[in-house]
Amino acid sequence: MSGAALTRAERIARLNDRARRAMGIACVVVATEGVRALPEADQSRLRELVETFDVFTPDNDPYGERDFGAIYQGLDGVWSTLRPADVALTAFWKIDTYDRELRFGSEDPADPAMTRRVLTIMLASEY
Repeated sequence: MSGAALTRAERIARLNDRARRAMGIACVVVATEGVRALPEADQSRLRELVETFDVFTPDNDPYGERDFGAIYQGLDGVWSTLRPADVALTAFWKIDTYDRELRFGSEDPADPAMTRRVLTIMLASEY
């Protein structure tokens, strides 16, 4: 499919996918204090699950832009994109779009020439 045939939402979704898969290169990454306080192995696993996240549904992605997701840690300590029966922690990730100077919201998130993405990873309790 050519770039001209993509919908605006699909162009944004592809740019958001690139941001997640190339954190720190294709976007600015911010981890909240709660995430930074987690053990290093948990932080690493969270980043890995954000990079590979593919559990988009109408509930968590109503506009088809793939800009939000939830990741869960079960009582057994295992992190997953699927909600376990017993949840110990929930983390959210969210991509926001800004102008190139990161001062205002982007006028056109589908245009990478005028948009910078910021990916925030936070504990649900910090929301």
